[in-house]
Amino acid sequence: MSAHAQTKATWIWYPGDYEIWLSNKMQNRRTDRGSFLPPLWKLDSHYVLVDFHKDFELAAPEEALIAIEGQYNVRIDGKAVSGYPKSVTLPSGKHRINIKIYNQGNVPALFVKSAHVVSDSSWQATFEDKEWIDASGKTSDLSATVYVPAGSWNFNESTVLPSAFHLPTEPMKAVSKEKKAHSIMVDFGKETFGYVKLHDVKGKGHITLYYGESPEEARATETCELLDRIEVSNQQNADITLEGSRAFRYVNIQYDDNVSVDDVSMLYEYSPVEQRGSFRCSDDQINKIWDIAAYTLHLNTREFFIDGIKRDRWVWSGDAAQSYLMNYYLYFDSPTVKRTITALRGKDPVTSHTNTIMDYTFYWFISIYDYYQHTGDKAFIRQTYPRMQTMMNYCLGRRDKDGLMEGLPGDWVFIDWADGLSKKGEVSFEQLLFCRSLESMALCANLMHDGKNAAMYNTLAKSLKAKLFSYYWNPQKHAFVHSRINGKPTANVTRYANMFAIFFNYLTDAQKQGVKKYVLLNDNIQKITTPYMQFYELEALCAMNEQSYVLQRMKDYWGGMLNLGATTFWEEYNPAVKGTDIYAMYGRPFGKSLCHAWGASPIYLLGKYYLGVKPTAPGYQQYTIEPQLGGLQWMEGIVPTPNGNIKVHCSGRQIQVSADSGTGTLRFKSKTQPVCNEATIKSAANGFYELTIQKGKSYTVNYTAA
Repeated sequence: MSAHAQTKATWIWYPGDYEIWLSNKMQNRRTDRGSFLPPLWKLDSHYVLVDFHKDFELAAPEEALIAIEGQYNVRIDGKAVSGYPKSVTLPSGKHRINIKIYNQGNVPALFVKSAHVVSDSSWQATFEDKEWIDASGKTSDLSATVYVPAGSWNFNESTVLPSAFHLPTEPMKAVSKEKKAHSIMVDFGKETFGYVKLHDVKGKGHITLYYGESPEEARATETCELLDRIEVSNQQNADITLEGSRAFRYVNIQYDDNVSVDDVSMLYEYSPVEQRGSFRCSDDQINKIWDIAAYTLHLNTREFFIDGIKRDRWVWSGDAAQSYLMNYYLYFDSPTVKRTITALRGKDPVTSHTNTIMDYTFYWFISIYDYYQHTGDKAFIRQTYPRMQTMMNYCLGRRDKDGLMEGLPGDWVFIDWADGLSKKGEVSFEQLLFCRSLESMALCANLMHDGKNAAMYNTLAKSLKAKLFSYYWNPQKHAFVHSRINGKPTANVTRYANMFAIFFNYLTDAQKQGVKKYVLLNDNIQKITTPYMQFYELEALCAMNEQSYVLQRMKDYWGGMLNLGATTFWEEYNPAVKGTDIYAMYGRPFGKSLCHAWGASPIYLLGKYYLGVKPTAPGYQQYTIEPQLGGLQWMEGIVPTPNGNIKVHCSGRQIQVSADSGTGTLRFKSKTQPVCNEATIKSAANGFYELTIQKGKSYTVNYTAA
């Protein structure tokens, strides 16, 4: 590549290394009542020695600025430049620059900038030089060194060091405070996240802060999940900002007799993502649900998509997979998705499932092709595909004699938080996710022109799908049974495999109707009480045009949390539980997270299944808009895409749409002949009408909702 094609310099590193390093840093901030609580799984590290090179061609010599994180050497055409140069002269003509960096503590990173040669993804990187030298000193002509395009993010100045990255903060005041002799109880008005700041601290002694997502938790000094203890020494009107970021709405600050604290505020910490999506409708409660869902996702969008801000603050694959989908309808922030997927995978060799959870490994595979469908970002698939292959090899090596996945020692078969849910034997839900993972592998293999492996993954997927139906499908129950134990199917039916099979489109129309009637709308089948699996259950129902029913479910379930004063959505909600027991989980009175990413799914449901917008070709080159009011009088919203937005307004009599890019198909039903002055409306199957949406144009359809 000619150096003239590049103009913008950015810090670069071995791809994936910065994401792994940053996730390690973030996930090890968790505390439990003041004690360090690290993740439960293996953490990988960055490569400590990385070689970068770039071939360039210049018409005249240029001076290049060099900034490095680590110890380094610079070579031009194999000849070393002495010392640690801050700049280097690049000669005219065709040449190669190599920079090798060692850094044990932080990620080896590089910034180069001249008029025509800049550090960017066109540079090649490797973590091992497979070279050798003979007795004469000659370097080998052959090498097995694998070079890959360098990774980067948005550090575009030589002085902006990647290792110094931190999220921005802004001051925020409490909305109320209750001051007593030796304590202050403050309320910030809603769930929030950041660093507490104590104002005008005087004296010598101890201060203890008890954090609470509820007032009960902040007052429960023996059982609240989070606390901080600090010692002050002869302070005179000092302001103290706590070192650790915490989640809270309420803070109970208690201090010794000879200490005083005048006031309390906070530094709110946030990810500077741009909210591009929106939704409004005729139902005020649904509008509030959407707003609270958006705020919930915002709080859990940090350096990565995390599960919840109070307790774990870790990157869990099952939680993150849902955050990606919500993100596509709220921010469309691709970098956070890529960072999270990369951090979750870690490095070879694979020694366990993702987060040690079998189903979380499968969500990881599925999310990658789904990312491509939304973004069209083939470069990320190219970067990730080798680690997809080694991860899949690990899974294939753990199949039993029937070719199925069963929990082995060290595997956590999670599925969902549900009382009495059996994880024994070969669970149908795991086979279903495994099958979808193999299909995703085949699609990515085709993108990488790896026909041999694409054929293998497709063959494995078809075989597993056939076993899914022959081993688990029970025609009398109109459903997949939950599991097989010792080669025999159990009689138990649960919702999980059945609802996923609907939106995976594994079932015939008749089978889908049977599942809907005998499983999803059957109160005798164990109900789901987590927003985590409500997400998928409601998606299955929406995929079967049950928007009116789902709207009421959203109002009952998420509205139920709002009725209890929720300012963010919870990890779990059971309407039957009353009093302070609503805060309990994991055997702890305040163990439940009241701000959990998987609680924000209305963003996704309302964008995809009510506004009805979804990509049908990678990166929204093609898409459909199929609005469904579901009992609403009207609705309007914006769905972000890689190259602009799609706007939809829909009432019972008119649909208005416009899009900034791609080619769309608007599909709808009408009791009367619809009229559109901007395009030709065509009749389609099953009473639908369709018209083509071109970029940059606005369309108004007058119709009568069927």
